[in-house]
Amino acid sequence: MRRYLVARLVQAGPILIGITLAAFVVLANMPGGPLAAYRADPSVRAEDLQRLERQLGLDRPIYVRYLIWLGNFLRGDWGYSIVTQRPALDMIGERFINTVYLIAVALGLTLAVAIPVGAYSAVRQYSLFDYTATGLAFMGLSLPTFWLGLLVILLFNVALRWLPAGGMFTIGAPFSLVDRVRYLVLPAATLAVVSAGFYTRYLRAAVLEVLGQDFVRTARAKGMAARRVMYRHVLKNAALPFVTVVALHLPELFTGAVVVETIFAWPGMGRLFWESALRIDYPVLMGIMTFTAMAVLGANLLADLLYGCLDPRIRYG
Repeated sequence: MRRYLVARLVQAGPILIGITLAAFVVLANMPGGPLAAYRADPSVRAEDLQRLERQLGLDRPIYVRYLIWLGNFLRGDWGYSIVTQRPALDMIGERFINTVYLIAVALGLTLAVAIPVGAYSAVRQYSLFDYTATGLAFMGLSLPTFWLGLLVILLFNVALRWLPAGGMFTIGAPFSLVDRVRYLVLPAATLAVVSAGFYTRYLRAAVLEVLGQDFVRTARAKGMAARRVMYRHVLKNAALPFVTVVALHLPELFTGAVVVETIFAWPGMGRLFWESALRIDYPVLMGIMTFTAMAVLGANLLADLLYGCLDPRIRYG
């Protein structure tokens, strides 16, 4: 196991360098560049722009700038925000906890719905429950995140006035768990509805495939109870591809969080990314994309390690 972890971490190094290099080149060639906000300000003189370019190193070749950024990144210096003049790592760290909080709750809600519904739909294939669950799953897959977010705001905030439309807590009020939950319901539910349809459909297909295997028919022929066959053989084997899908879907969940956090004014990394993109805050954008790439690589590694827990036949050499 230790050798496998070391090998995967060594492999992750070149991958991360390639991702950051591509992101660096794309950001460096964005229309207007990092100083677009200053160039649009008529009060900023040409001499001031030249001074800023020298301070930020924008007058150097792009490969030199990337090597400087990479060296600073490895030392823990992710640069400073052009807008706020604060360290980019501090800004990302403040928002990271809020995004993890939102995504963890949304993912928990998603799995709590998708796993039992998907498994039961496969067991009761072509039943009324299966047709209903399939139809609702396709509806969830078809709903745009931004449209669903606006719809629930209109329904539960504007029309019914049950839940707040944005933010993370009531400003100025003491800490209250009920207050935090009220602000969490709409954004977490929006993310969960969009993701639950995909997971439900995939788990249903995985369970159906396992139900047709010979070892399942053999277990039933030996008189094993249907519930025991389901828990001991079917779900355990169907979980292997499902874990892969969950791990690979995490980046898409973060992409959805960008939209949800913007709509619901949730103070997370997604909203910070959107604000930084509007202001072309080069260091913060680069930091968020690098952090996201590291999270994706970590999620894939976690999925590989979970394989060994789900299937004892898998060995890491």
